[in-house]
Amino acid sequence: MELSRSYFFTLREQAKDEESISGNLLTRAGMIKKSSSGVYMYLPLGYKVLKNIERIVREEMENAGAGELLMPALIQEEVYEKSGRRDAFGHDMFNLEDRFGKRYVLAPTHEELFVEAARMKIKSYKDMPFNIYQIQTKFRDEPRPRYGVIRVREFLMKDAYSFDRDEKGLNDSYNVMYNAYKKIFARLGINCAIVKSDTGAMGGLLSEEFQAVTDIGEDKLVICNECGYAANSEIAKCTLLTNKSDEELKERSLIKTPNAGTIEEVSKLINEDASKFVKTLIYKIDEKFYAVLVKGCHDVNEAKIKKLLKASEVVLASFEEVEEVTGAKVGFAGPIGLDIPVIIDNEVMNMKNFIVGANKTDYHYKDVNLEDFNYLLVDDIRSITKDDKCPKCGKEISFKNGIEVGNTFKLGTKYSESLDLTYLDKDNNLNPVWMGCYGIGLGRCMAACVEQHNDEKGIIWPMEIAPFKVTIVVVNVNDDSQMDAANYLYKELRNNNISTILDDRNERPGVKFNDMDLIGIPIRITVGNKIKDGIVEIKQRTNESFEEISLYDACARVEDIIDGE
Repeated sequence: MELSRSYFFTLREQAKDEESISGNLLTRAGMIKKSSSGVYMYLPLGYKVLKNIERIVREEMENAGAGELLMPALIQEEVYEKSGRRDAFGHDMFNLEDRFGKRYVLAPTHEELFVEAARMKIKSYKDMPFNIYQIQTKFRDEPRPRYGVIRVREFLMKDAYSFDRDEKGLNDSYNVMYNAYKKIFARLGINCAIVKSDTGAMGGLLSEEFQAVTDIGEDKLVICNECGYAANSEIAKCTLLTNKSDEELKERSLIKTPNAGTIEEVSKLINEDASKFVKTLIYKIDEKFYAVLVKGCHDVNEAKIKKLLKASEVVLASFEEVEEVTGAKVGFAGPIGLDIPVIIDNEVMNMKNFIVGANKTDYHYKDVNLEDFNYLLVDDIRSITKDDKCPKCGKEISFKNGIEVGNTFKLGTKYSESLDLTYLDKDNNLNPVWMGCYGIGLGRCMAACVEQHNDEKGIIWPMEIAPFKVTIVVVNVNDDSQMDAANYLYKELRNNNISTILDDRNERPGVKFNDMDLIGIPIRITVGNKIKDGIVEIKQRTNESFEEISLYDACARVEDIIDGE
C-alpha cells in the first residue's frame, strides 16, 4: 500500500459521538465511519483488520472440523413463528413486506435455517456428528446503539451449529468448539474471562460467554479468584445476607409519610434504619402486571425474573400504569391489598416487622410481616452485590466489566423438537437431534482488541490482525536515495509476503510517525539521512526504543520480529 496513491486519512481531533476508546480510535484512524445510529462503514484499513479476524476464525473452525456455508439474511417471518421465537425477539427484529404482502424479517440469528440445512443430511444415526458454520450479517433493532461497533444494529457474526445423536455427543462437540474458541481469542490477542450466562432467547441447557475484560464493557462479571467461579451478573446466584430475624411479630400500623416517596426520605422522616425497608416494584411481564419485592438496599435482577417466569419481555411499569395498579403515586407501592401476583426475593423471607408502601399516596405501613399479604413465588431475584460471597466456595468475589465477544450454547433438543429434526436410531426409533450453537461477533472482537491494546498515541494491533505488519516511513520523499531504499525494502518485504505500507506522502516526519502510531502498525522502518551509510531504523509499536540496522538486513530482522524472536 503506497499511501500517496491510496484511500487513507486520519483525524487529529477526538471523534464526535464516540464515547468508547475503540469507537474514538477506530474512527480517528480512518477505519470505521458511522453511517447512522448503530450502523457503520468499515473503511479499507478497518476492513483489512476485519478480514484478518475472519481468517483466524475460519482457520480454527476448519481445524475443529466445521464446514462453511452461507445463509440468507432475508427470511420469511413464519420461520421464527414456527420455532416459537418470534415473540421472544419482539421489537428487536427488523420487519418488512414484499410486494405481495408476505412478511419477512432481517435475520437476527439463524438456528431455524441451520435446522433446515441439517434435515437435508440427517436421516439416521450414521449421519452424525457434524458441524457447519457461516460468517454472515445479522440485524437487531437495538434500542440504544452505543460504544462504536460494540452495540450496533447491523453486525458480522460467525455462528456454528453442531448436530449429534445424544447428550454425550453434544458434550464432545461442545468441548471441541470450546477449545477452538480459546485458541481463536488467544490468536486475536484478546484477554477473555469465560463465564456462565443466561440462555436468553436462545434457550437450551447451558450458555457460556467469552468476555473481553475492559473498563467499558456493558456486562458485569462476577469472579471468584479462589475457586474459579465466573458468571455474568445476570445469572450470578446470591447468597443469603440476612439472618432469620428473631424479633417478636408486631401488629402493622399505617403511618403518614407526606412527600416521602424514597427509602431515604421515609427513613429520615420516621427515624427508621434503611435496612427495615422492602421495595415493591411493579413490572409488566408479557403484558401482565406483577409486584416484585426485594430488600430496600437491593436491586431487582430482571434476567432472573424473566427466567423464573419463562417470560419473553420484562419491563418496569410506567408511572401511569403504577398509579392504575396501586391507586397511589410512584414511591408508595406495597404488597398489601394488591390484586396482582407478588414475587418475593429470598432475602425478604428472613425479615420481620419491615416497612412497605401502603398503596396510598403519602402513606406507608410499618411493622409488616409475610402473613399480611399473599405472594405467588419466592426465589433468588436480586442482583448480586459486593457484600455477597462466592455461591460456590463462600469466599470473596470481585467484579469486572466485559464485552461479550463470543458465546457457546448447549441447545439440547429445543430446536429439533420444535422444528421436527429427528433421526432413526439403531432400533429404528425416531429421536430428536441434539444441537449446540457457537457465536463470535467479529466487529466486537475488533473493538475489544482496541479497548485492551491502546495507549495515548493510538491503537496497538496484535501482529496477527494488524491491517499491515510493517510501515516504511520516508523522512524526505524528495531525496532520491531515501526513496530508492524505501522502494527496495517495500519490494523485498512484499516478495516475502509481509504486508507493508509505504508512507511516501509529502508530509513532515512527525505527522507520518503520529499517523502510523495512531493506526497501530506493529513495526516501523524509518528511512532517513543515515541511508547514505546504508542504515535504517526499526521500531516496534510496543517499544519506545529503536534499533539501527543495515538496509540489507532489515527484511530478515522484520521476519524475526514477526516470528517472535
